[in-house]
Amino acid sequence: MSFNLTTPVAFLIFNRPDTTFRVFELIREAKPKKLLIVADGARFPEEIKKCNEARSVIERVDWDCEVLTNFSEINLGCKIRVSSGLDWVFNFVDEVIILEDDCLPDFSFFRFCEELLALYRHDQRVMMISGDNFCDGEKRTSYSYYFSRYINIWGWATWKRAWQYYDIEMKLWDEVKQGNWLQDIFLEKRTVDYWHDIFQRVYDGEINTWDYQWVFTCWIHSGYSIVPMNNLVSNIGFGTEATHTTHKQSKSSTIPTKSVQFPLAYPPFLIQDVIADRTLQRKYFNLRFLPWIRRKLKRNYMKLLH
Repeated sequence: MSFNLTTPVAFLIFNRPDTTFRVFELIREAKPKKLLIVADGARFPEEIKKCNEARSVIERVDWDCEVLTNFSEINLGCKIRVSSGLDWVFNFVDEVIILEDDCLPDFSFFRFCEELLALYRHDQRVMMISGDNFCDGEKRTSYSYYFSRYINIWGWATWKRAWQYYDIEMKLWDEVKQGNWLQDIFLEKRTVDYWHDIFQRVYDGEINTWDYQWVFTCWIHSGYSIVPMNNLVSNIGFGTEATHTTHKQSKSSTIPTKSVQFPLAYPPFLIQDVIADRTLQRKYFNLRFLPWIRRKLKRNYMKLLH
């Protein structure tokens, strides 16, 4: 509790003052020296009040802190607001801890990110630090974290040197697709097919989001994510008011957190934990395989009609 956070924090908010204030209280406890708040605008007049209530969180800053705001007066949507907001953030900082208004961290998350941001600051192999472990409890080593291909962004940290490669349009997707480069990342055909479908739908504009583009960016640059052995962030925003996490009964909802112990136990090598990644893939990312089959059959059927 005596830890003093020096790393800037970016706080992404929208229209949920209740979760915004809960997450802010943890930020307030950490007392960052710089807080950058990014907010989207209301989608319709009835939403303006909630957006303004969420933005009033800046009035709760009662410690020595430089507060910068980037408030949109129109609704940009998840895809543009988050990506443009992080572009704006990196105009001011070289590294940052990022929290959304529904991502409630354990207090140790802040120190975990700060220490590893410093340790891997110049290591181009590491693209980000996550606070999420969706397979918490399945530990293979005694180290505090492992290296993963998976990019979990419910509470994370990164550097400007990594974000500079972010491309919201995924301009390299066609080349990666035509060269079957996903097969060099994932050897299992089912996994390749799953991510091929996701990336194609994002590229075609069927999915309005920003994070799959970040996954794609990290993968085409052979970048690793650091994953804590204990889950450090819980998503408390599942429900009807959420943009994407609408299923309150999802097993990803409100996963318990557990503090990481300090000093950290550092792995003496930088090698992907393939077994942990395969567990995560099979547990979370193959669930929409049957819908993928249906979409493919539908596309083939429409081609026959034309």
